[in-house]
Amino acid sequence: MSQWSEGYVTDITYTYGYYGELNPLRARWALARAGFRGPEVHQACELGFGQGMSINLHAAASDVHWCGTDFNPSQVAFAQGLARASGAHALLSDEAFESFCARTDLPDFDYIGLHGIWSWISDRNRRVIADFLRRKLRVGGVVYLSYNTLPGWASFAPMRELLLAHHERMSAPGTAVGTRIDAALAFGQKLMQTQPKVAAALPSMAGRLNKVQTQSRAYLAHEYFNADWAPMYFSDMAKHLADCKLSFACSAHLPDHADGLNLSDDQVAMLRGIDDVNLRELTRDLLVNQQFRRDLWVKGPVKMRPAERMAVLRQQQVLLVVPRGDVKLKVSGSRGEADMSAPIYAALLDVLAQAPLRPHAVGELEKQLPQAAPFSAAHLIEAVTLLVATGQVQLVAAPAPAPSVVQSSQRLNEAIAQMARDGGDVRYLSSPVLGGGVEVNRFEQLFLAQCWGGELRPQAWAEAVWQTLSAAGERLVGPDGKPLTTPQDNLKVLLEKAQVFATQRLPVLRAAGLLA
Repeated sequence: MSQWSEGYVTDITYTYGYYGELNPLRARWALARAGFRGPEVHQACELGFGQGMSINLHAAASDVHWCGTDFNPSQVAFAQGLARASGAHALLSDEAFESFCARTDLPDFDYIGLHGIWSWISDRNRRVIADFLRRKLRVGGVVYLSYNTLPGWASFAPMRELLLAHHERMSAPGTAVGTRIDAALAFGQKLMQTQPKVAAALPSMAGRLNKVQTQSRAYLAHEYFNADWAPMYFSDMAKHLADCKLSFACSAHLPDHADGLNLSDDQVAMLRGIDDVNLRELTRDLLVNQQFRRDLWVKGPVKMRPAERMAVLRQQQVLLVVPRGDVKLKVSGSRGEADMSAPIYAALLDVLAQAPLRPHAVGELEKQLPQAAPFSAAHLIEAVTLLVATGQVQLVAAPAPAPSVVQSSQRLNEAIAQMARDGGDVRYLSSPVLGGGVEVNRFEQLFLAQCWGGELRPQAWAEAVWQTLSAAGERLVGPDGKPLTTPQDNLKVLLEKAQVFATQRLPVLRAAGLLA
């Protein structure tokens, strides 16, 4: 790794993920749930944007002006290519945090997001970012900050230190990152086979090491093998941000807002008896063995009156983004997976799934739910929150988006769908209705591209996609896991996919603004 990277992994690029918590609209909902007034966001920033999927999808799908930096030039080149394709308001830099944060041409921001990066940078860079937050965040502005957390990482920290030492010391210069990671993991497993006492003291270590073996090497490189790696307690994070005039508001991770998913009755009662925010959050982290926090901090938080809070929540529109028959009524929290079996979920989904599929205001849903059922406003708000948390319902930014936003989203989506001809790394497209990303897999992107060209017959979609795959020497895989050898078999499977897409997915994508 070169000096400019300051110990951060640059030899292998990050994954092409989209993180919905970075969407200012998600922050607004979470803040309102917690009783805080959210800002109107016109200027936003993302520090450490990786491949730039989130920042580009948010810039293309809204009229918010976005700025950001990531010092891996390969990632920035990809992100800038997406920004050029969309033509959206996005200033994307490859500067180190110190030089980017010192720029004099940046506006003051209403929203600043950092996903994960805080845990993998040096103390000096953390000071640079804290100073940037202090200077450049407007009063009333929001910071989304996610980071690896103690105590959840305490049980794996010794193993991570061992893996990093092997990675740095036991490979010849020039050895590929993936190869070094594989060797380090093999060494870790060899250690565990000797039944070390640390494994008895930290019994979850073995299970986590086994899980790590199955994960993408690109992900592992950035998660475990940076020179700097600093999980921290919430109380330490609060100290870092105190001089920035930032106050903790709430979790951006929506399942955290449902106490029953994460805490026992006794634990809830204990937390409610703690008035000090720092002590309460630290106690909560110990109760759930928190490993990763996704938090919203506000410069000058303002509590809303109950009537104002409910008005904000009722005005928010939502959209069902999966076919009604595919909805999974399961949600996960610290206590494990829970059923969303209460009658309100079925009633709510029945309204959202009515044809033609369209956004519904929460207040409108409240009026359309069966009057005989004992559904309170609080029940409805929690049901909507958990359905959004599962990704099956999404918050709506603009039911009738501006033409410029529709156009920038369309240009970005066409560029991503063009990439899908060569592979399926990017699984998200831009929705001007949702103000961010919506998951669309590779085949769906290729079918959608045919629709944009005016072709509406599933048979024609399947034939066109088969031509693309065949020219690249690709084949589909059958139910037995083996490649399909004949064109007829490949076309049959593609036609089945196209027909499902036409009847189930296309109405959803049309409602999300991806197709007129």
